Amino acid sequence: MPTAPQNTDELYDALQENQRRPYGRARTVAAEELAEAAERFEDTLALVRTLFELQEAYTYGSEPRKSPVVFARLLTLFDEQPDVFTDRLRHLLFWRFKWVANSLRALPEMPLTSLRQWLTEMRGRYEKAGLGLQPYYAQTYQLAAHTGEDTAPAYELWAARTRTPFSDCEACEICERALYHLAAGDDARALRTWEPVLDGKESCQEEPARSLSYALLPLLRTGDTDRARALHLAGYRGCRRNPSMAGEVGRHLEFCALTGNEARGLELLAENRVLFAEVDSPLDQFDFLTGVEVLLRRVESLGHGELPAAGYPGRTWTVAGLCAEVRERADDLAARFDARNGTTAHADRRTARLDRAPLLDALELTLRTRALDDLSPAAPAAAPPARKAPSVPETVPELIVRARELDEQGHPDAQHCWDRLRALVAAPDYTHPEDPAVGPIDRLRADLLSDEAVAAAHRDDDADAAALYAEAAALYETAGLPGDAAVAHAAAALARTEADGEAADAEEKAGGLAAGHASVVRLHEESPGLTPCQEGRLLRLRASALCLRAQLTRTEEHLAAAAAEVERLHTFATRHELAGQISGAVLLRAGTHALAGDLPTALTELDAHVDRVRQQGPAWHLPRTLGLRGRFLMGVRDAQAAYAELSEAVRVAAEWPAWVSDTASLHGDLAEVCMHLGRPEEALRHLTRSAELNLRQGKRTDAFCTYSNAAQLSLDLGRVEDSIALLDSVLAEPDVAAGELDDRLAAQLRLTRARALHAGEDLKAATAEFVALAAESADWDDDPGSHAMIAAETAVLLAEAGDFDRADDAIGRALAAHSRAPRYEQLSNALREIARLQAEQQGADGLPGALARLADAERVAEEARAAGYEPRGRSLETALAYEHGRVNAYAGEYEDALTALERALDGLGEPGEENAGEWAECVRLAGVVEGIYLERTTPALTRLDTAIPRLTALDRTEETESLTALAARLRDE
Repeated sequence: MPTAPQNTDELYDALQENQRRPYGRARTVAAEELAEAAERFEDTLALVRTLFELQEAYTYGSEPRKSPVVFARLLTLFDEQPDVFTDRLRHLLFWRFKWVANSLRALPEMPLTSLRQWLTEMRGRYEKAGLGLQPYYAQTYQLAAHTGEDTAPAYELWAARTRTPFSDCEACEICERALYHLAAGDDARALRTWEPVLDGKESCQEEPARSLSYALLPLLRTGDTDRARALHLAGYRGCRRNPSMAGEVGRHLEFCALTGNEARGLELLAENRVLFAEVDSPLDQFDFLTGVEVLLRRVESLGHGELPAAGYPGRTWTVAGLCAEVRERADDLAARFDARNGTTAHADRRTARLDRAPLLDALELTLRTRALDDLSPAAPAAAPPARKAPSVPETVPELIVRARELDEQGHPDAQHCWDRLRALVAAPDYTHPEDPAVGPIDRLRADLLSDEAVAAAHRDDDADAAALYAEAAALYETAGLPGDAAVAHAAAALARTEADGEAADAEEKAGGLAAGHASVVRLHEESPGLTPCQEGRLLRLRASALCLRAQLTRTEEHLAAAAAEVERLHTFATRHELAGQISGAVLLRAGTHALAGDLPTALTELDAHVDRVRQQGPAWHLPRTLGLRGRFLMGVRDAQAAYAELSEAVRVAAEWPAWVSDTASLHGDLAEVCMHLGRPEEALRHLTRSAELNLRQGKRTDAFCTYSNAAQLSLDLGRVEDSIALLDSVLAEPDVAAGELDDRLAAQLRLTRARALHAGEDLKAATAEFVALAAESADWDDDPGSHAMIAAETAVLLAEAGDFDRADDAIGRALAAHSRAPRYEQLSNALREIARLQAEQQGADGLPGALARLADAERVAEEARAAGYEPRGRSLETALAYEHGRVNAYAGEYEDALTALERALDGLGEPGEENAGEWAECVRLAGVVEGIYLERTTPALTRLDTAIPRLTALDRTEETESLTALAARLRDE
């Protein structure tokens, strides 16, 4: 809290602001400061309200030791000054007797006699106030369930009684009843009892998140895996990082451990690391730690005890180390509770959870399925081998010779040899062999650097590749190998050109590639005595540089120059029987045909090449060849043939490491083809596979872009929880969380997540994210248009939440950015929606504000018309007229509403395939206003009876039924 309140008005404002904060230390500290400030004012009512806020912060911030102390103060104030307590505050006071009972139960140091004394106090207070005792019996049952004794009679005494205004909400009581049946081993009955909560019909502050966490395992045991998966995604989102729901988080971790999702479990544990420090409730700690231990024991049993794990602050943890620590703490908690209760209930429950065997070998929980091997600190991006790793020679000389032979061929198996040599050379006791066949150590070090440069280029790190190639070239020169040095210098020059062009425009990039090409040509011409392999590589670099330039400019001159270099490469490679370079030249030649717009010739070229590669090799070029052919088939709009070709490419690519065939791109292309074929679910699978492969190869930007597309597609398909879970996982990646990812890409990921949260009806979380994004994007001076769109969406969500003052501020900033980079349709849509929401929520009182927003929308429409902008659907003026109709109808201004709707119908014109839905809705609303509110039944029926045959002729059944039902209602009335 920046400054302490100076009067009660400021105190109440600060209280209201604090209530908007999420539960946790920040809200609790602010509540403590407000309670301290309230003590200084001679206003008991203000003090009472701050104490209620403080108790709520302690309760939902998982600090049960402090909640009863605050309540004792409130109870004293009530006894001394009962008139200060309004009806609402009195209700709160008696309601929170249950909170104190829950808090005392969560503290093992609190004697059982004290718990029972408190329940006696609660009963006495309720009887004195003339309140029903069902809440008291509910607390008596919950104490029995906690200790594990006499649950059946206590349950009957509670469950058989009629609910009162002070009973727990329906959702909470449903959960308690379901847990009673679950403890009795009746999964089916528990699930039937839970149904209203699981279906979302009953909810509260803690529900359905609490019930969802308990229902997961019963759903698995009864075979409803799909529902268990869906409820895990929805339920986890409702409890993550929430100290008062640490036990629920623990049960989600347990669910992951028992369904083959151990890697996701560790990811969720890392996301909830704050719970190790912020949960002060021993009972919540016990539930959380037991779930954590179930997960860690499972990971350790699978041989991954050395993996890093998120645990208690102050040190780093491995899975094994954290598991031992958690086991000791949870055992101690169980012992303390059982000692207090005089039973073995907590130890028994803990043992039952820890001894539970996995219920499924594997259940795909999210779009981003990961294995424990993917989390290995030794190789965080290593992909599982696509095929059996080739054997490598045992002796160092043989290994070096073999690596160079394979490298000359461009064979992927060279990588295994280089990896083995890299490990040997790095060893402190490595001794380089005195063998003329392998050459000096500088040559080997240069070979290894060149291999690292190739890897850097594969992950698009051109600057790193250029530096590694340059270092390799210097070592080759030291080793007396000018030919290898020339190739390395040439590769460095081209990589430097690529790196320098990252921030350049197309013309600058093209100039840089021309300069890079000239450098390679010069090196080629000034390097006598080159071997055919070295000369082939130089020619390949020359051709690649000009093909990249032609791809940028598409000019005839540049295409011709690229084609000439490719022919030079092909002729040389054919003469010297360099199979890899021949194949590369054919692929480049097909690419130049495609760039020139001659896709049929490109396809003909590749048809012959596919047969040649199948028969003569190199076999590892087949996936790329099929993939390129698939892309060209898409270019000629043969999606079915493209699908077959790309599917075959993916199949044969599995025989080689992913980087060899660029398998990530193959999956990305397949996703595009699937969308053209109307197979979005399959497209989604290919997108997520493409992203994961890119991530494993170190192409993180490409990976996150693809994940963003996958999340958006998932959202478009209505798979809201999948979209949110995917984005949560991606945003938790260390470099993303640390702010190392491109800020615009990170913002796009967060924007998609905010939209998904809104679609998932989590308005509060969605609005908070939009507000943060709007504030950040305000500084994007180079992209005001994006800020305009984000601020406009933010304004709509604020209006949806009823916060029209902040909505006005946000839409004002959107309009200011729109003036610099117009976004006519988006701004018009937002302004109209804000107007509708204000009129709908505030009625006649909201009409002036709503009309002001529509006036802004009218100015936007005028600007669009002056600029010649064509909207995608109906005109902005027609949409505005319709909204005037709705807004005036909400405000009770029915004549104005009907006039506006008539204007909208004129703008829409006759109904057709494209506008029938909007036209029908406009007719329906006009009929409602005219026939019901203005009571002009005859003209309203004439309107409807004229419209119905028109919609019938268009086969618009749904719209026809809606108008027919309205007409029948008007006739009945």
